[in-house]
Amino acid sequence: MAGSLTRLLRHHLAALRMLLVFTVITGIVYPLVVTGIAQAVFPHQANGSLLKDGRRPVASSLIGQNFNLPPRKGQTTGAPDPRWFQPRPSAAGPTGYDPTNSGASNLGPNNAGLVKAVKDRRAAVAAFDGVPPSSVPADAVTASGSGLDPDISPTYAYEQVNRVAKARGLDPVAVRKLVAEHVQGRNLGFLGQERVNVVVLNHDLAALK
Repeated sequence: MAGSLTRLLRHHLAALRMLLVFTVITGIVYPLVVTGIAQAVFPHQANGSLLKDGRRPVASSLIGQNFNLPPRKGQTTGAPDPRWFQPRPSAAGPTGYDPTNSGASNLGPNNAGLVKAVKDRRAAVAAFDGVPPSSVPADAVTASGSGLDPDISPTYAYEQVNRVAKARGLDPVAVRKLVAEHVQGRNLGFLGQERVNVVVLNHDLAALK
């Protein structure tokens, strides 16, 4: 009986030692090593791809956001600000681009409400940018699957150049050049589509004189 208890105790102690060893390896050593490598090799990405105004973080290039005027009394969100490039619509939260409420509208292409919303958005975007409704691209009137996509198509970015330049008193050629510098190609040369990160574009637009 005593021998059985001794063997049982040894087995439990061995199991406890293994638990402690793997807890240290997987719970302390491994996270520290991975964090150290990430901070040394990819510090910008590891820290959230933050964009800063001086030392103050103002946005993440991974998460889209609204660029609206301050809401008027009784409103939950303001109108689009003509001084900024506008992102695509967002269904994340009641005012859009809520990082705690990511998601799509879940409405199909035959949904009457979505068809009307797209038609109304196309008319609003055309009037806002001063272009014919037929030239408004699809991403200007439809939300992304996450509702937090920071990218727009180059077509939509170029459509907004004249409006942004006029609102800021800038040369349209300089603003168009800035957009061209922010066009990102397809991943690996063949995956996805060309795109413009509107958050990064607006961040650099603020510094354009």
